Amino acid sequence: MNYVDVFYQSDDGLRLYARDYPGPARDAPVILCLPGLTRNSKDFAPLAEKLRTAYRVICPDQRGRGRSARDADPARYRPDRYVQDMRNLLDMLGITKVVVIGTSLGGLMAMIMMATDAGRIRAAVLNDVGPEVDPRGLARIAGYVGKSGPVRDWDAAAAQTAHTNGVAFPDYRVEDWQAMAREIYVQEGPTPVLDYDPAIALGVSNGTTAPNLWPLFELAGAKPLLVVRGETSDILSTETLAEMTRRLPHIITQNVSRRGHAPTLSEPEAWSAIDKFLGGLEQSAV
Repeated sequence: MNYVDVFYQSDDGLRLYARDYPGPARDAPVILCLPGLTRNSKDFAPLAEKLRTAYRVICPDQRGRGRSARDADPARYRPDRYVQDMRNLLDMLGITKVVVIGTSLGGLMAMIMMATDAGRIRAAVLNDVGPEVDPRGLARIAGYVGKSGPVRDWDAAAAQTAHTNGVAFPDYRVEDWQAMAREIYVQEGPTPVLDYDPAIALGVSNGTTAPNLWPLFELAGAKPLLVVRGETSDILSTETLAEMTRRLPHIITQNVSRRGHAPTLSEPEAWSAIDKFLGGLEQSAV
């Protein structure tokens, strides 16, 4: 195991969790990886293994996901609350500068952090998300979050994973779905169960999971920004991406072929773009 288990307390009393991949040195630059709505720290394991040779990598479970406690008040499952949890985590770890890599909901959080904690955020990678969410994708997500039926075993978990995500990964084979199921489900007693609180669906239904972030997006100013988009994404539209580059012309974009929402970031195009982007940051810091 190449990471350390970190448990910390939120300011409203929840016990929260993160993986901490230490990196090659105490002063290694830090990357904070933020997962999507129903996902958790396990999503970033392959990426973290690549990054940890040069960076310290922090991969948290947001409240209600993975090994973090579930919130008794579902109204607190919203981006501004998650962002405050990340501030608490970074403060506890004594981290003053960080690059954020955020997938979907994690990307929305990254945009909020770039605007509200600008001194701490060096740069960001937004994975298949922008300041405006395509309503087609939001409707698709609302159709399954918190509504998936129980599964009897890991084969059924893999089949359900394929049913939910098949449109985004048309070239996946059975073994790929089995591996993804291990990221999304956790063994609980004799059967696998989804590794999140079904109550997070409240944020999808009331719109707090996908706020309009154009004003905050523009506050990122000249900060380095890489936007990765799945070729067939129904969350980040080509029109929104074009508007993002119009408002902030310096941002870098990368398309990932044969992917919808959202790329895993292990794809060769995605990894190459992230590696080059991060390398440019370190060169400019010298």
